[in-house]
Amino acid sequence: MQFTYKAINKEGRTLSGSAEAASKQALLGTLKRQQLHPILIEAAKPKRFSLGGDLFGPSKKVKLSDLVVFTRQLSTMISAGVPLARSLSALQNDANNPYFREVLGGVAKEVEGGVPLGDAFAKYPNVFSEVYVNMVRAGEEGGILDEILKRLAAQVEQDASIRKKIKSAMMYPTVILTVTVVAFFGIMLFIVPKLGKILTSLGGPHAQLPVYTRVLLSISDFFSKPTILGPTHLPLFSKIPNLILFVIILGIGLVYLVRYVRTPAGQYKFHALLLRIPVVKTIILKIAIARFSRTFASLMGAGVSVLDALDVTGAAIGNRVIEAELKAAAIEVKNGKQLSEPISRSPHFPPIVSQMLLVGEETGQIDTVLVKIADFYEEEVTVLIDGLAAVIEPVMIIFLGAGVGLIAASVMGPIANLSKNVGNN
Repeated sequence: MQFTYKAINKEGRTLSGSAEAASKQALLGTLKRQQLHPILIEAAKPKRFSLGGDLFGPSKKVKLSDLVVFTRQLSTMISAGVPLARSLSALQNDANNPYFREVLGGVAKEVEGGVPLGDAFAKYPNVFSEVYVNMVRAGEEGGILDEILKRLAAQVEQDASIRKKIKSAMMYPTVILTVTVVAFFGIMLFIVPKLGKILTSLGGPHAQLPVYTRVLLSISDFFSKPTILGPTHLPLFSKIPNLILFVIILGIGLVYLVRYVRTPAGQYKFHALLLRIPVVKTIILKIAIARFSRTFASLMGAGVSVLDALDVTGAAIGNRVIEAELKAAAIEVKNGKQLSEPISRSPHFPPIVSQMLLVGEETGQIDTVLVKIADFYEEEVTVLIDGLAAVIEPVMIIFLGAGVGLIAASVMGPIANLSKNVGNN
């Protein structure tokens, strides 16, 4: 649950903020451990619905580009010897995103109250990921926070670049697919019924039409008719076309499917399915390997233990199947084996990864070796996505043209034949 609180710190200053906790008692214990004396704790009021803009309030999202700029600036200010609380306050004033300003204000208050920076970041998981938080904690413990923040900025920037390329590659097919679906249903509802009447008037009700034409007319007739529920079952829906009923059922099914996919079991099955789709599998694996290599290298370079680094890295990869493999690998590492051994048996990690890991383990330069792997696979992802984007456009045009051609042949062919027969008669 989300709570808001007011508390007095050891200097006697009154602080206010918000935090997530299982209960008021849990939050009370957390505040006491931070040497804060709470004077008010209450459940946060639910906020009005937001469409992502400022119409109903500021959007509760922070762009990766904003996070990159913040991370680099914070690293520079810490390197220059500026106190952490003052750095956060200065960066809060410079932030353009209203929600990010609110978050940085909360983080600054937490830090002023004696909370470590990593723990303050952890209270905003929708802005700072688990990897981000754990790397900051490692930097604080090792006294190399500025260096860790530089690595984090590079890592977030790389992730943002990959996401941008994927979105750019998917934009064209998404638009074409949407237009095609809308056009198909529009043709089925408004054009095909009229053409069906023309065919009937030319050839009569018993005219011999091609199979694909009859299928097209049957689909159009089904979508245009009132709902199959009929007035005897649900009178309120008796005048609603089957198309509306179909869309409603499809929407409800998609909502339940999305809810199931968000559960741990559903997410695991969905990710396993993605790893069976030929082209999608290749992209996901290359991204996962690049993310694993860069994140694991950064954590190892920050002095995080192998087990902790595996735990954090697994959660950062974004695929439950590969995350489960890394958890199993962590158990073997805990039992005394080198990480390269379980990785070599993985069906998803290519042999080059385990071989390079083995070299890094033997030379004591795992982080250096893994950075090279990350660079290689990130370049592979870029080449693959660029190539895929170049192929998708002509493929979509071919499919769209084939659909239009099929509809035209289904309608215009019979009209031409029937018109010829009428003319001969």
